[in-house]
Amino acid sequence: MTTIHWMLLDDVVGVLNVAGWFAAGITAALGRTRLSRALLVAALTTTLIRVAVVVGLASAGWWFVQEKVLLGLPMLVTAALVASVYAARTRIHPVSASSVLALLTAAYAALAGLAVTFLVGYPVTWGAALITVALVGLAVLLTARVLRSDAVPAPASTSTRRFSRRQVLTFAGGAVVAGAAGGGAALSLAPTASVTGGGGAAPSSHQHHQLSVADLRGALTPAPGGTVRRHVLTARTTTVRLPSGRELQAWTYDGQLPGPPITATEGDLIEVTLRNADIDEGVTIHWHGYDVACGEDGVPGLTQDWVAPGGEFVYHFRADQVGTYWYHTHQASAVGVRMGLYGTFVVHPRAPRPERSLDLTLPVHTLDGAVLLGAHDTRMQRTTAAGTAVRLRLVNTDSEPHRFALTGTPFRVAAVDGRDLNRPDDVSDVALRLPAGGRYDVTFDMPSTSVALVVDDDPDRGLLLHAENGATPEPPYENVPELDLLGYGTPAAVPFDAADADRHFTLVLDEVWRWSTAGRRTPTP
Repeated sequence: MTTIHWMLLDDVVGVLNVAGWFAAGITAALGRTRLSRALLVAALTTTLIRVAVVVGLASAGWWFVQEKVLLGLPMLVTAALVASVYAARTRIHPVSASSVLALLTAAYAALAGLAVTFLVGYPVTWGAALITVALVGLAVLLTARVLRSDAVPAPASTSTRRFSRRQVLTFAGGAVVAGAAGGGAALSLAPTASVTGGGGAAPSSHQHHQLSVADLRGALTPAPGGTVRRHVLTARTTTVRLPSGRELQAWTYDGQLPGPPITATEGDLIEVTLRNADIDEGVTIHWHGYDVACGEDGVPGLTQDWVAPGGEFVYHFRADQVGTYWYHTHQASAVGVRMGLYGTFVVHPRAPRPERSLDLTLPVHTLDGAVLLGAHDTRMQRTTAAGTAVRLRLVNTDSEPHRFALTGTPFRVAAVDGRDLNRPDDVSDVALRLPAGGRYDVTFDMPSTSVALVVDDDPDRGLLLHAENGATPEPPYENVPELDLLGYGTPAAVPFDAADADRHFTLVLDEVWRWSTAGRRTPTP
C-alpha cells in the first residue's frame, strides 16, 4: 500500500472507531445491554485495527504517526481498557452509570485523537497535548454531571445507583490523569533534536537581536567593474493594443505588456523606483527566483508595505546571480500578475559573448484569453544569419504550465530557472513543459534553414526564425513527447560526501487536508 492509502485507511478506521464507542455508550445508557456489548466488541476491534494501521503507516516515516503514537493512541487505549473493565461488570450487575461514563470516555478519547490528527498534525507539542487531555477531561466531567442527575434506565426489578459528588470527581479526575499519563509519558519520549541544527552540536552561545526583515536591505554600490542600472517603473491601468488589433484592459508597468525588460551584467547595481499611478489594490515588485535581501523582496505585509496610488518605493540590490528571471507584483498577485504587472529580468555573465549571437527573452502570458509571447498575440518572425549562436529565454508568467516545441534544429536546454545545466546534450523531436513561473534557456546554432518555436501545440503561435540566405520552407510540426529533465545532461560532482552527512533535516508539510476544487481530498502542499 502507498502512504496515502495508509493515511486514508487510518482516517476511515478512526471514524468507525469513534462511531463504535459512542454507539456503545449511548446504547448502554438506554439500557440495551446486549446491543451495547456487541458495539463494545466492534469498538475494541476497530481500536486494535487502528493500532495495526498506525504501525503500517509508521513505515512511511515518524512524522506520519507522531501525534497518534504519542497522544492519540495512548489516550484511546487507556480509556478503552477502563471501559472494558467497567463494561465487564454488567455480566454480574445491571448497566450502571459508571459503565456508561467509561464507554463515553473512550469515545471522547477516540474523537480527540482524530481531531488532533486533522487540526494539529505534526509535531504535537506539550501545549497541544495538555489542551487535548483537558478537553477530554471536561467532556467526562460534564457527562458525569448529566449521568449523576439522570439515572441510567435499568430493569424494573433493580435500582440504578447514582453517583455521589466524590465518585464523579474521582472517576473524571482518574480519566484525566490516566489520559495525561498515557499520552504524556509517550510524548516525553519524542526526539528533542533541534529543528534548525539538524541534530548536530548546538552553538556554544546565542545572541538574539530583534530586527525587522523590512530593514534588511540590499547593497548600495556595484561590484568592482560594475555599473549602476537605474529604472523607474510606473504601475498604471491602460488599454493595450496587440499586434492582431485586439485591445485589452490591463494593469501595466509603464503602460506596456510585458513591463520594460531589466537587464544587467554580473556585479551591476540594480536600482528600480516603483511608482503607482492608479492601481487601487496597490503594487510591489518581487524578483522571481532571485536571491535578494528581505527588504527588497516585495512581499507586502512582510518585507514592505504595498505601494498605494501616488506612492513610490525604491529597490536596490547587486546583480550577483547570472541567469533568466522575471519580476511581478506580489500585492494581490493572483489578480495583479494576471492583469499584466510583470516583466523580464536577465543578468548576463561578465565574460564576452560570441561575436554573432541572438539572445531573445520570450515570456508567455495569458490575458483575457489571449496568449502572448513577448508582446505578440500572433506568431513572431525574425531573420538571422546561419551560424548565429541563438539563445531563447523562455519564461512562463502564468499560473498554469505551457508547452514549447522547437522544430528545425537540434538544441540544448542550457539552463533551468536561472541555473546552468552541467554538460547538456543535443536533443531534437522533444517538447519542453514549463511549470508556472519556470524558465528554460534553449540554445542552438542557427542552421541555414528555418526554425520554429511552437507554443501549446499551435503552429500559428510562437516564433519563426528565417535564415538570411533566403526563404526556406517552414519546418513541419508534429506532436512530440516531452523531455524528461531528470535524465538529461550529466550530473555534476558535488563538493561534499553525501554519504557522510552530519546534519539531517526533514521537511514536513503536516497532515492537514484541504478539499480540492475537484471535490477530492488531497494533501495540503
